[in-house]
Amino acid sequence: MSTKTRFDRAYKNALVIPFDDTSKFILFSDCHRGDNSFADDFARNRHMYFHAMKHYYKSGFSYCELGDGDELWENRQFEDIYPAHTNVYKLLKEMHKECRFHPIYGNHDMVYKNKSYVEKHLSHYFDPKTGEEVPLFPGITYHEAIILKHETTGQEIFMAHGHQADWWNYLFWKWGRFLVRVLWKPLQVVGIYDPTSPAKNYKELIKVEKRTKKWIREKDNLMTICGHTHRPRFPEPGETPYFNDGSCVHPRSITGIEIENGSISLIKWQLATDETGVLKIERVLLEGPQKLTDYMKA
Repeated sequence: MSTKTRFDRAYKNALVIPFDDTSKFILFSDCHRGDNSFADDFARNRHMYFHAMKHYYKSGFSYCELGDGDELWENRQFEDIYPAHTNVYKLLKEMHKECRFHPIYGNHDMVYKNKSYVEKHLSHYFDPKTGEEVPLFPGITYHEAIILKHETTGQEIFMAHGHQADWWNYLFWKWGRFLVRVLWKPLQVVGIYDPTSPAKNYKELIKVEKRTKKWIREKDNLMTICGHTHRPRFPEPGETPYFNDGSCVHPRSITGIEIENGSISLIKWQLATDETGVLKIERVLLEGPQKLTDYMKA
């Protein structure tokens, strides 16, 4: 199965969400939420992420999570992760109730492709205070891809995790999960990381980006947003319209993509100090805003 076949299938089966210039979306990926242990890369940025998500929730944004939201290679099941980041999931629960949470599965949470798994593990959670099962994400569906389709211009924005261009992590993700659990997770303590991950291997990252851009060009320059590589990308109009929202496990920052007022921007949330030395979390604009119509197919 080729990169083209995998992307074509994801495009064909994608969830289509209509939008217009009044719509607001925030796109994050690769949170890799874990159990708050030494191997939980999300733990160091959890306060930044939660602060950012509260901002987007209050501001009326919808949230598209482009895969690898939960770290289910290092952790065996969602129940191991939920207690470590309960505040995050309770906020996502509110967004789900308002139909503003649209998740995509990636290679590290590929089990969410299985609807029965999602129903069993994500629909409810156990509340130790009441001793009862409480609804969390009832009826939620994880998709392989999402298409935002503009109601006026007809422009399509294709969103996927991006592992479709990474044959090992797409086809042999169960082997990858096994190796991470028994080998790379313990070695991570001493700074040795999984070399099969494009986020840790620059050569693999470049290959994944080249395959993705080739598919985009073959698709008549379809505007495409991915994650997976952890490397933020924001092309100029006229270039191959391959965007990447980065990740939420950068050292001391998280990156994402905002779509608002018919424009797209690459943003970062980071720790900073004010003039008095008080530590704060701030939003930084990295690229844009750029009009979406500047990336429309000719």
